Amino acid sequence: MQLVTIDDISAAADRIRGWVVRTPLIPAPWGDPERPLWLKPENLQAVGAFKVRGAFNAIARLDEATRARGVVAYSSGNHAQAVAYAAARFGISAAIVMPEETPGVKIAATRSHGAEVMLCAAGEREKIADEVVARTGGVLIPPFDHPDVIAGQGTVGLEIAEDLPDVANVIVPVSGGGLASGVGTAIKALAPGAEVIGVEPELAADTAEGLAAGHRVDWSIEDRNRTIADGLRSQPSALTFAHLQKVLDTLITVSENDIRSAVREIALSAHLVSEPSGATALAAYRSRDTPPGPTVLVVSGGNVEPALLAEILAP
Repeated sequence: MQLVTIDDISAAADRIRGWVVRTPLIPAPWGDPERPLWLKPENLQAVGAFKVRGAFNAIARLDEATRARGVVAYSSGNHAQAVAYAAARFGISAAIVMPEETPGVKIAATRSHGAEVMLCAAGEREKIADEVVARTGGVLIPPFDHPDVIAGQGTVGLEIAEDLPDVANVIVPVSGGGLASGVGTAIKALAPGAEVIGVEPELAADTAEGLAAGHRVDWSIEDRNRTIADGLRSQPSALTFAHLQKVLDTLITVSENDIRSAVREIALSAHLVSEPSGATALAAYRSRDTPPGPTVLVVSGGNVEPALLAEILAP
């Protein structure tokens, strides 16, 4: 299996420059003194999440005739918005399949970029997307199972290594695995002394179980949908799992209470809005003794339902 390389990620960075925000590393003086803390706020991207990086890289890599056929995607939310946004910038059509349980704020945002949105039952999105591709002739841009998507997400790690060369720990959420695969690949190449630590909810911990077993395991969609972290309900593909086996030093699972507390801490201490999925890195930092040294948390997204955020922040 061909894995993404640092050269692929560097090329992606050149390709998407001008389309995405080069998010800063924000120092967090309220972190632990022995583990100085920085946040990588991908919630500041135009679509509120890191997914825009992979979407732009994948679409930009298409030849002009292929791109003109339009694109198709399936997503629980952030990838949907990213593909819709990127497609609009390229002036092409986008058809997006989203599960019915997707937060309304993510559905509305996807439609706001001009995409056609089709809602489907849980576990049906890939099948429906394949039908849309067959019907429209559009090009499928998967949320994580594609080297161009992984390379685009890896630019997060490239920027971390450039901005904090002595980074000791990078904590990154894991779901389908595209972000952690790309970030881990970049960090291992550019800051090889750093630990790459994945994090996922206890209620969607299929990757933790799979890494311990040495092979992918399957959790039902009903089980994975229990977590409040709606952006972390996917399972890795063969491609991303192979990356995760190579680049993750460890994987931490966090409770729902840990996730809620992290959303609140980011809001009150960093003055940033994080969705539950994006706050899991802080939940891992708080719930476990990660190694000492400069630590970067990837705040992967900030697209949270206002009512849920109000509930979490309520005294």
